[in-house]
Amino acid sequence: MAVEKTPQADVKAKARRYFEISLVVALLLVTAAFAFFPDIEREAVAIEASDEVVKVEDIETPRQENRPPPPPRPPIPIEAPSADAIDDIDISSEINMDAVMDAPAAPPAPKKVEEEEVYFEVVEDPPTIIGGLEAVKNHLVYPDLAIRAGVEGTVIVLAYVNRNGKVTGTDVLRGIGGGCDEAAMEAVKKVTFNPGMQRGKPVNVKVSVPVRFRLN
Repeated sequence: MAVEKTPQADVKAKARRYFEISLVVALLLVTAAFAFFPDIEREAVAIEASDEVVKVEDIETPRQENRPPPPPRPPIPIEAPSADAIDDIDISSEINMDAVMDAPAAPPAPKKVEEEEVYFEVVEDPPTIIGGLEAVKNHLVYPDLAIRAGVEGTVIVLAYVNRNGKVTGTDVLRGIGGGCDEAAMEAVKKVTFNPGMQRGKPVNVKVSVPVRFRLN
């Protein structure tokens, strides 16, 4: 059978009332203490603080002083010749008016600047080889190195032909090596051209010449 707690023995039910009674009694005790003991001497606490004086000094900004330039050096005194010294100078030299004076040499004549020859690339009548490509073949020497190496092909030589039909220079536009390039230029230099014509006058022209190398 379960035990039931009687209302008189239930402490939790009366806890709030006990708390309120205790709070009231505590307030009464505090009030009575202030009422019966009003004079309570308080211990004076002295707080001492040392006064420190901080002195702030102004820092001067450095200034750049412009110093005046140094005074100029005094001129060195030059002693003037005396009258006696002037009398000692021999001025009795005579000038021969009959002597023949040589004319000053003429300045050298300025060198003439040779103008670079201008070679046209396209003209009305381009130059042609006298005798055709057979003339080039007659002057052509097949290099031994190219023969042993079996080098064949066509070398394109750029020939500079002046207004007289002479080859003044050559360049290789396309080579095959083995000494064939040099041999082709030498052969083209030995032939003569009919000069190129522009407006009925012979002019300098650049023309390309194919030189073929073939082993039989």
